[in-house]
Amino acid sequence: MTTATRPPQARSTGTVPLSLLDRSRTRQGESPGAALRDTVERAERADELGLHRFWVAEHHAVPGIASGSPPLLMAAVAARTRRIRIGSAGVMLPNHRPLIVAEQARMLEALHPGRIDLGIGRSLGFTAPVREALGVLRHTPGDFARDLRQLEEFLADEGPVTAMPAGVQAPPILVLATGSGLAVAAERGLPVVVGGPVLRGDLAPLDEYRDRFRPSRTCPEPHLIVSADVMIAETTERARELMLPEAWAMVTARTTGAFPPLSPHGLDRPTERQLSQVEDHVAQSVHGTASEVAQQLTELVRRTGADEVVAFASTYDRQALADSDAALAELQVTH
Repeated sequence: MTTATRPPQARSTGTVPLSLLDRSRTRQGESPGAALRDTVERAERADELGLHRFWVAEHHAVPGIASGSPPLLMAAVAARTRRIRIGSAGVMLPNHRPLIVAEQARMLEALHPGRIDLGIGRSLGFTAPVREALGVLRHTPGDFARDLRQLEEFLADEGPVTAMPAGVQAPPILVLATGSGLAVAAERGLPVVVGGPVLRGDLAPLDEYRDRFRPSRTCPEPHLIVSADVMIAETTERARELMLPEAWAMVTARTTGAFPPLSPHGLDRPTERQLSQVEDHVAQSVHGTASEVAQQLTELVRRTGADEVVAFASTYDRQALADSDAALAELQVTH
């Protein structure tokens, strides 16, 4: 039997740990390989800045995102960093057998003890052809609960076979959750990562997660991590400007069905609807000067009762993004 997994810990009483999610966003005129190398370099800076976690994502056949294999990218990031926790946000369980996920996580943990987090999600492919290529056309909440239970069993040496390498501390599991995912996480006694519509609308699902939470040996209390699109600059106007490349990419995806590389320019002849969608995207983000963002994040934490915050913004200007990360690391966000 392996030692019980470690529940996530705050760095100090009253302050909220701040982390980064990097999706390896591609940029117009550059190769996808450049995006992956940039992710590793960004992780190195995050490590030096003292940020809590650095997470990478899983997307398949998306022109705007180079990362399709979180375990491989996590290995590259962990090898180039010293202290920061490295995690997946997340490994999409419908695409993988639980034994494979368990063995990949254990291998990473064996190589980088005490630094690996296993974020698990249940999203399917971005488009129908991608879902067909992955061989996953549907995955119900019941399927997710079953697969998650099997993954936990393999990590705890309670499965029908032994996930190798044996004798390795099981990395913490965190669930990237919406409505049904929150219910599954509560039943299994696992931390959750939430964002988007869950945070912008009725917060009752978060209360329900806490009410239905069953303490487990890996996580004795409910633990909520909120994700937010965060950008910090010297002025509010500059921060808003930096949000636009991602906003235009989202609008293009809605229009064409393909999520594109980041571009320094918007559409040539946007419609009124597209301009409105851009404004909606920017309005839903957390952006501004350092003091403005600190206030917005503190309000978000107090409104949701979050234990941690993970920032996932991206923009075309890499230096501006690096400056934003450095400013984020200096913030004091409190409960």
